[in-house]
Amino acid sequence: MLYGKYIYGATAIIVIAEVLTGRYKGVFTRTSWYVLLGCIIGNQLLRPVLTLLIATVAAVLLPRWRGALAGLNPWLAYAAVLTVAEFCFYWVHRWAHETRKNRIDWLWKLHRTHHAGKFMNVSVTLRINWFWQFVVPTTWVLGIATYLGLERAAAFTILTIYGWNLITHANFRWDDPIRANRHVGPLFRALEHVIVSPGIHHSHHGYGKDGHTHGNYAVTFSWLDWLFGSLHIPAGRPWRYGLPGPNPYWAEEVAWPIVRTRAAPAAEPAPTREPASQVAG
Repeated sequence: MLYGKYIYGATAIIVIAEVLTGRYKGVFTRTSWYVLLGCIIGNQLLRPVLTLLIATVAAVLLPRWRGALAGLNPWLAYAAVLTVAEFCFYWVHRWAHETRKNRIDWLWKLHRTHHAGKFMNVSVTLRINWFWQFVVPTTWVLGIATYLGLERAAAFTILTIYGWNLITHANFRWDDPIRANRHVGPLFRALEHVIVSPGIHHSHHGYGKDGHTHGNYAVTFSWLDWLFGSLHIPAGRPWRYGLPGPNPYWAEEVAWPIVRTRAAPAAEPAPTREPASQVAG
């Protein structure tokens, strides 16, 4: 797609910046490399299948609506598509986490790959189970919007969501000193009730002090978390990133439910990096 070059370009720029500033030193284990590369390759191969599936479903369910909204004001269309995509993602993301300890936990098992990395940087945005993209509502909202004639609104929405994902997943924590500043800190905290900051999303990927895995579900609009009672504004970085205990076998993380293991593997030696809360932003 036309916006692909911007997405890949922005990702590459931030990854290079993280590498050059030493943010990846001692972070990756051999297994985490297997997971990351497996996710990237598999998701790229399956993306055409998902595109065809969405197009087919839209054509079957909405046969007379193809291009029907093409004349809608572009700014109104963008605001509508972005809001719908964010709202739907919030709830599916929340359900994935809240079914984590239930018998019916398949949604969490698809999503946990994204949380299992015991570090936080832009590579985590690519750490996605092959089949999560088939259930995440953002993809479906954007695909149906495109079918309805809102191609530009869909393109701007994916640029907004993915671009903000890069900011909130990056290892650079420019927001910590702003939040701690006694002059601008209160204003910034007020803003965090509307827009997701890196601190808010890092907290979602952590546990222990200032970790909040069961909250901060929104991607861009933290007012959704505020409205539905799941917002946590942290004081700093979480004590640890990832999930407590050993992760599943790397192939299961990549391709569950096709690959399943009966027992969790022994814990792999931890990366040599300092605890997240001690790393300077």
